[in-house]
Amino acid sequence: MEIEVYRDKKQAGAAAARQAARLLQQAVTERGKAFLILATGASQFEMLDCLATLAVDWSRVTVFHLDEYIGLPMSHPASFCKYLKERFVNRLPSLGQFHFIDGESPDAMAECRRLGSLLRTARVDVACIGIGENGHLAFNDPPADFQTEEPYIVVNLDEACRRQQVGEGWFERLGDVPAQAISMSIRQIMKSAAIICTVPEARKAWAVKQAVEGPVSNRLPASILQTHPSCWLFLDEASASGLRRSPEVRE
Repeated sequence: MEIEVYRDKKQAGAAAARQAARLLQQAVTERGKAFLILATGASQFEMLDCLATLAVDWSRVTVFHLDEYIGLPMSHPASFCKYLKERFVNRLPSLGQFHFIDGESPDAMAECRRLGSLLRTARVDVACIGIGENGHLAFNDPPADFQTEEPYIVVNLDEACRRQQVGEGWFERLGDVPAQAISMSIRQIMKSAAIICTVPEARKAWAVKQAVEGPVSNRLPASILQTHPSCWLFLDEASASGLRRSPEVRE
């Protein structure tokens, strides 16, 4: 795991975006196409804002959606489909394909199978993800399933995860947060050739510390990133504050 620390989250997000763009364009140059996984949430604001402006042949890029609430209308402010359309897809009219998760599907398991059949044929070049306050990856809350080979699964959201969504302002109260979601599985995320993990803000400092310095355990799902051969962790000073040996802060 390579760790880069920046003064603030805007710098960290921009650095993460540049690394993702470089790897995507490299894949396009070498293979004529690239596959990308995108996350959402407050941690990805700056990264996505920058990524959408960078020089990538987006017409040759196919994007997969990381996770989505079950039963939440796309018109809801917390919809991840809405988030990604507004912050990324609509800004790139030349984008090749974007495979959204249909959280309103009447059969969530069938939607998992549909997406899984698409993803199984792809060689994912870059996964742009974050880490939750409880250490989750995507919506794989602890104790996460480290064994399933299914690309997408239905998961139950724990209280810490749901409280984070309220704290970030996506919902007014805990009872408004859906109890389930469709999420890319841990093993599927780890199959990505490269992982770009952007994790700003002090509220993530504990999860970052455990992910970097703690044992690999499904009780802290992000700890599995320690085992990935090409993982970059982009932090700001606040999120890196708990590390025993934080890398030098970059300008």
